Amino acid sequence: MAHAQVCATDDRGKDVCLDNPAERIISLSPGATELLFAAGAGDDVAGVVNYSDYPEAAKELPIIGSLKRLDVERILSLSPDLVIVWVTGNPKEQTERLEELDLTLYYLEPRDFKGIASAIERLSTLAGTEEVGHREADRFRAGIESLRDEYGDAAPVPVFYQVWDQPLMTVNGEHFIHEVIELCGGENVYSELDRLVPRIDRESVLSRNPEAIVAGGMGEENRDWLEEWKEYDSLTATERGNLFFVPPSTLQRPTPRLLEGGATLCEKLETARERR
Repeated sequence: MAHAQVCATDDRGKDVCLDNPAERIISLSPGATELLFAAGAGDDVAGVVNYSDYPEAAKELPIIGSLKRLDVERILSLSPDLVIVWVTGNPKEQTERLEELDLTLYYLEPRDFKGIASAIERLSTLAGTEEVGHREADRFRAGIESLRDEYGDAAPVPVFYQVWDQPLMTVNGEHFIHEVIELCGGENVYSELDRLVPRIDRESVLSRNPEAIVAGGMGEENRDWLEEWKEYDSLTATERGNLFFVPPSTLQRPTPRLLEGGATLCEKLETARERR
């Protein structure tokens, strides 16, 4: 009996079809790795890039390079039937090389809550794990709505989110982190900038005088980025002690763990309201 193809539209708008559900999947970003596991396809992941550190099982998988430098020969040796590419993260010349070698590429990079849920469902379609994937997507949607119900009417808190230190970088109003800030009743003080992840300077932050500064850092427990802001006594965020750390992997990857990072951020902003 002939099997029907499995098809899903990727984030470049291209329909990708497989004759059978994927059984050997290569992930070219840590975010894609998390999404594959969330979709129920963890057992089908044959290789990942470095820093694919969640869930724990991902740490045991073969490494096929980094986000910016892929080991094409290693990828080929793993005989993948599907390669998940991060739209803006992987080197174009190398992904084009993979296409030339007749590998099936699926481009992914969700930009908002809706896209994250959809990505989980689409990956589950390609892996033949729809039941798990749709259940996880529904859990994510429900979690977002729960946070929205809890904080939707909260008093606004002007927020500066620091995504990097040198150079100093933040996010604009098109970024999914901005969506999390809004979900918690925060106001992103750099929402109007054109670039998705714009570079700024400290003088700009001082002039915008956010009520809260939120940062990740170089690691899940590294709060060093916040230490520098303690020098600026004139900042409302510093004066009130509203210098908040959120583990970066829970807020800087568009995956279901945004529920965890979002809950942490919402609690921090509630603390800022209590300090008024």
